[in-house]
Amino acid sequence: MPPVTLPYPESPRGDHVDIYADAQGAEVRVPDPYRWLEDPDSPETRAWVEAQNRVTDAYLDTLPARAAYRERLTALWDFPRGGTPWKRGERYFRQHNPGLLNQPVLQVADGPRGPWRILLDPNALSTDGTVALAGASLSEDGGRLAYGLQSGGSDWLTWHVRDVGTGEDTPDRIEWSKFSGAEWLPDGSGFYYSAYDAPGEGETLTGTNRNQRLMFHRVGTPQAEDTLIVARPDEPDWGFSPRVTHDGRYLVLGVWMGTSPKNLLWVRELTSDGPWTELVPDFRASFDLIGSEGDVLLLKTDEDAPRGKVIAWNVVTGERRDLIPEGPHKLEYVSPVPGGLLAVTLEDASHRVRLYGRDGTFRREVALPGLGSLSGLETREDDPEVFLGFTSFLTPATPYRLLLPDGELEPLADPPLTFDASAYEVTQEFATSRDGTRVPLFIVGRKGLPRDGKNPTLLYGYGGFNISLTPAFSPSRVAWLERGGVYVQANLRGGGEYGEEWHQAGTLERKQNVFDDFIACAEHLIETGVTSPAHLGIQGGSNGGLLVGACMTQRPDLFAAAIPQVGVLDMLRYPHFTIGWAWASDYGRADDPQMFATLLAYSPLHNLKPGTTYPATLITTGDHDDRVVPAHSFKFGAELQRCQAGEAPTLLRIQTRAGHGAGKPTTLVIEEAADVWAFLEQALGGMRTA
Repeated sequence: MPPVTLPYPESPRGDHVDIYADAQGAEVRVPDPYRWLEDPDSPETRAWVEAQNRVTDAYLDTLPARAAYRERLTALWDFPRGGTPWKRGERYFRQHNPGLLNQPVLQVADGPRGPWRILLDPNALSTDGTVALAGASLSEDGGRLAYGLQSGGSDWLTWHVRDVGTGEDTPDRIEWSKFSGAEWLPDGSGFYYSAYDAPGEGETLTGTNRNQRLMFHRVGTPQAEDTLIVARPDEPDWGFSPRVTHDGRYLVLGVWMGTSPKNLLWVRELTSDGPWTELVPDFRASFDLIGSEGDVLLLKTDEDAPRGKVIAWNVVTGERRDLIPEGPHKLEYVSPVPGGLLAVTLEDASHRVRLYGRDGTFRREVALPGLGSLSGLETREDDPEVFLGFTSFLTPATPYRLLLPDGELEPLADPPLTFDASAYEVTQEFATSRDGTRVPLFIVGRKGLPRDGKNPTLLYGYGGFNISLTPAFSPSRVAWLERGGVYVQANLRGGGEYGEEWHQAGTLERKQNVFDDFIACAEHLIETGVTSPAHLGIQGGSNGGLLVGACMTQRPDLFAAAIPQVGVLDMLRYPHFTIGWAWASDYGRADDPQMFATLLAYSPLHNLKPGTTYPATLITTGDHDDRVVPAHSFKFGAELQRCQAGEAPTLLRIQTRAGHGAGKPTTLVIEEAADVWAFLEQALGGMRTA
């Protein structure tokens, strides 16, 4: 790419030093010269952010592809997208975007095919589209809606209650809820939710989130009168996820700690306020409620079954028995249906659906439209009508109806494609990581893709927190494919594609495996002629931003461009902000001498070296991100600009009134995607075809 001389803003370096201890007990002093950037609201930080954005926007504005991408992306996004319907009582509900609305609307109908009418339109709640519907829970009869709103991308929720029949809100208002749903009582008189204390002044977006408590709210009463159900100040890192069994007999409580999939499981009769029966008193495995039959809970667990199994557990007698034993593939999730269970498995990172009886006997496989993913599954224990969504790299999410036990999938919509999907193909290949592990990757590109090393290629990954990357449609990627780009999605250790063993193999002192897997995928693409280092870019968000930051600092020679988005980039400081402490199950903590050296060895911020030629880098974040606070991106960007010896640009794109990504308005999504693709196109040497 041509030489770039950019007037980067000055990033003053302070003299702050943190002191850690290593495994031998020796004192280690680690400078943190950009500590001042941890305060997002200080005048100095705000001025720095504005200056960085001016430089970035001026550079991006010189790229002719920027306007072309915006125009094409706007057209690609402009098609009706109906979410997977669900049923409560005699009513049907769905989220729907007819095209370019900033936020989807919540609709209600008397039948699964409509006609649909608007129940809630978040677009009417703000002028810029930054108020989003982040939670929607219907009472059992479908008469009341508890809905949570987030503003500016923050994880904080404010809950309201709406009468479905009249469309009017009640006076109910619940604040300072986070990482919570709303679980209704069977009679719709109230619901359970989780909340935190109100943050201190100036700490709304940065203060640590601890001491979650479970509350009960009765509709029509003020929040101050809500009933405390569970609080454990002696265990400040615990969180609480309630479920009411379908028959209204039991309240089942999953107790979580951080992002570990392991949880406690408590149960008591719904009408009781006595002690809990602690079915699972320690964090030894995951136990997820599927449904119930009288005193028997049906649970999905990975205890002694890292790929997952289904068990029946009698809460009175304590008797346990396996219903669906562990199989050769990851059991992703299980939903109850009348007289049976629908089980979704992952087989080399794509979904399969099978129907079992309640005794665990296999009934049949439900044929899906192709190689892809479920984008939703909605079932009821007493209703044979099932709804699911299906998507693939080349197929928009499409809702289907399934009538059990013998029905086949019936499409409820046919999203119109504004591109020729038949011109593209998806292949799955496998790279070999440093230690010999087989790592799958999907390659999406034009049919007959020449393997001459000249294809502009984006490699995307995540690799953490037991999260699986599966095929999914994105209008954004279509724009890249149409201009001749190749999109590659890697399934790395640390994710959930092959079960808990695959997840654990990418955690703690094994985290380097994730980076090795990603680097192996890049080398595979080069060795097989898909691309070359001069035409290869990498992208990832959140934990995937860490992935990109680690790989570009470990192998700057391997990539021409890097896009770390809302990334965890300071591995020594991450636990000190909002919910960051909860990631220690995957990462470990720097104040643990046994983990300090591991974290320091790959922390992207701490492994930038002056005088190194790094790839062209576009760092993206949001000033309201209270999941991964923007200080990670700020500090990494400032240091990368200082260390960059090459002529490639190092830019920060900092979105105002935006957070970690959830609820981002369509207009902002399109603008960011256009900037990313235009930047990549320039950094990777242009496209093969116009």
